[in-house]
Amino acid sequence: MTIKRTILAMLLVFAPCLNHAQTVTSFDGIAASQVAQPGLDIDPNGAVGTKQYMEWVNVYYQAYDKTTLAKVWSSPQNGDTPWQNSGMSNCFGAGGGDGLIKFDRLASRWVIARRAFPGPNSYYYCVAISSTDDLASPTLSWFTYQFALNSVLGSNSRGNVYWPDWPKLGVWSDAYYASFDLEDVDNSYQQIGVVACALDRTNMIKGAAARAMQCFSDPSPIPLNGALYLAHSLIPADLEGATAPPAGRHEYFLSIQNPPDDGVTTTSNKLNLWNFHVNWTTPSLSTFKKSTISVASYTPACYDLTLPSNTFCVNEPSSTTTGWFLDSVGDRLMPRLAYRNFGTYQSFLISHTVQVVAGTNQQTGIRWYELRGSASPTLFQSGTVTNGNTLYRFMPSIAQDKVGNAAVGYSVSSNSVHPGIRAAYWSLVPKTAPTEIQLKAGVGDEENSGHWGDYTSMTVDPSDDCTFWHVNQYYAVNEIGSSINWNTRIAHFKVSTCQ
Repeated sequence: MTIKRTILAMLLVFAPCLNHAQTVTSFDGIAASQVAQPGLDIDPNGAVGTKQYMEWVNVYYQAYDKTTLAKVWSSPQNGDTPWQNSGMSNCFGAGGGDGLIKFDRLASRWVIARRAFPGPNSYYYCVAISSTDDLASPTLSWFTYQFALNSVLGSNSRGNVYWPDWPKLGVWSDAYYASFDLEDVDNSYQQIGVVACALDRTNMIKGAAARAMQCFSDPSPIPLNGALYLAHSLIPADLEGATAPPAGRHEYFLSIQNPPDDGVTTTSNKLNLWNFHVNWTTPSLSTFKKSTISVASYTPACYDLTLPSNTFCVNEPSSTTTGWFLDSVGDRLMPRLAYRNFGTYQSFLISHTVQVVAGTNQQTGIRWYELRGSASPTLFQSGTVTNGNTLYRFMPSIAQDKVGNAAVGYSVSSNSVHPGIRAAYWSLVPKTAPTEIQLKAGVGDEENSGHWGDYTSMTVDPSDDCTFWHVNQYYAVNEIGSSINWNTRIAHFKVSTCQ
């Protein structure tokens, strides 16, 4: 071997050391023992702001000082609190699950959004905007809004309104953009379409009256008794970094295109791209257009030919005894669709869980995509995080720092590894191989249910635009019988090339 080739080989061997993560700092977030009525399906998510990290689990929230890690409130706050304090009766005591926490970088304000159903066939989307970026401030208050959804959801032939499931929210400069899956309550909650809405961010961040939502559906109109919809769970682009999208930049959503429900096909090679242009002055000029993007072929995680909606296949050590397998939620893309404007180019990142081993072994890994473009974005690059072992990796959330490092946080589990939390990071410019790090080792199994949180979140600290923050769930002891004893863990780290 020549000296030149020897040096090259040494560089390749030690290349991972040139781009290593700093020390991981992690601490426990909300636990089931801290809340009055813990549920099984907790959907842990959160965001990092200028002074605190704020976390949501169904249906409570808590915040932590970024430096001292001290709790802002002595105990987690009931998710109804902002709306109850303002007297908005449709948004408290009304089943407030599927909550999301956002930090609006452009306004330096916190956003809480959640669904509510105050009565039969009655649905609302509830949004609260903080008056300050400091959740510990004695002057903290919330601008609260309740948006009636019935008129945009549609109803089936029995007159029952479609269930607005899995709502997601994206922060953009001209609006907050929300998406909802539509499910038929009289047909085993089958997916039959989607709705996407623009909310009046301009007035909401000032506490002024919000203009009416602008919403579109697909199919349009929503059928009375729709067929199984394979393009569900739209993820709206969510701003990262301090640079706003260019003036007039449209909002984009991405969704999976599941394989056709034909009892034969198990793979897809498409994503759906949705272009939402809102015109607040002349709403009739607003548009919502769908196109497709070709990607490398994938099998959605845990894909079941006989029942595509069955996404439960992730092993725990106890699975062979209990018969419970964790839900991969592999039939959809996972939030966030992280958008960053670098000036010379614009980047969108998203991830989802795919099957990585052919045949009966349904081992799962993390597929990610980067889209770029100043007009309609197109696929720029993609990859899969597997590390080539028997671990199931699932429930990802991805983000990107200011120098183009990507990081994705996710759950891991196997027949010999308790459910835990890991992350992987790599450079997008140029593309490097992912390096995996452990955020929290699992200690126990969820032995009484297969419901894992339906999503998590990875966000980037606005203070340095480098530090990644991730929240996820784990078990310190086995959850058995009727007990509910989950824990959450919040971790942060940064890649050494981002200073």
